[in-house]
Amino acid sequence: MAKIKVVHYINQFYGGIGGEEKADYKPEVIEGVKGPGMAFKAAFKDEAEIVATIICGDSYFNENMDEAKAAIFEMIKKYEPDLFIAGPAFNAGRYGVAAGAVTEMVQTELGIPALTGMYEENPGADMYKKGVYMVATKNSAVGMKDAVAKMAPLALKLARGEEIGSPEEEGYLERGIRKNYFAEKRGSERAVDMLVKKLAGEEYKTEYSMPTFDRVEPNPPIKDMANAKIAIVTSGGIVPKGNPDHIESSSASKYGKYDIEGIDNLTEETHETAHGGHDPVYANNDPDRVIPVDVLRDMEKEGKIGELHRYYYSTVGNGTAVANAKKFAEAISAELVADGVDAVILTST
Repeated sequence: MAKIKVVHYINQFYGGIGGEEKADYKPEVIEGVKGPGMAFKAAFKDEAEIVATIICGDSYFNENMDEAKAAIFEMIKKYEPDLFIAGPAFNAGRYGVAAGAVTEMVQTELGIPALTGMYEENPGADMYKKGVYMVATKNSAVGMKDAVAKMAPLALKLARGEEIGSPEEEGYLERGIRKNYFAEKRGSERAVDMLVKKLAGEEYKTEYSMPTFDRVEPNPPIKDMANAKIAIVTSGGIVPKGNPDHIESSSASKYGKYDIEGIDNLTEETHETAHGGHDPVYANNDPDRVIPVDVLRDMEKEGKIGELHRYYYSTVGNGTAVANAKKFAEAISAELVADGVDAVILTST
């Protein structure tokens, strides 16, 4: 029996090209196995063979998605694989978006069984988990062994056209798909059983999970704006010209803190946007369109606000992981409180 032919997608780091300094690496295909493909090769044993590995830089893919997808499409098509695997991407946001996008493309446009894997808070998970099978992994490469152990069996099942079990059975993220089945007890009995367990403080599992929302109680309004210290925080990516902190255009891993003391107006000569999720022309022409330094300076001079805080904080919200966003917020808010800031204007794009 012929082996299942597999094409594997990985980023520049796992391809051995380099780290962030090589994130602009254009798509390349090599024969055979590379990086984590070695672990898949061992897990597949004699049932499947990785015939080619595609390597692409995370920044290049996210900043040139149409061109990258077109090039990768042709590379995959050339090998006529029976199965496609991307990642695992763990909690690497740009890698997750790329892995999800390519997996979806292969599945829908080439009709080839496809699978990827990543951490549940990876932005790529939210974007693509409903359309493709996506194995839940740990948040870093420490979980590589565990990820491959779950991905390989599911990948082989997909390639053989076998029936795929529930997310709990197979280890993939829930896709929001409901299936009819025959239960031993009717619905009313099961509902009463759950209620009794809940009242007794025992563990039970609902058959229809409801979404959870992170609710934040609003602070009371500022009573005296004329004496309030106002700060600007933005996910719109406005940075000094040249992006000195190298904030990523997508899936940001950092934020910047920038001094605007004595600056009344942001211009295209002094500032720009690092954001990769929108047309940057208007933001670059006048960065005040994203963070209103000019208007706040006028309000400061007119006595409508007490003062504009001398530092503003900036990151890129495009594809940024929720975990990273929370981490940024905690650090920034601690500094703002310490600096006596009374209110924050939070802008996006």
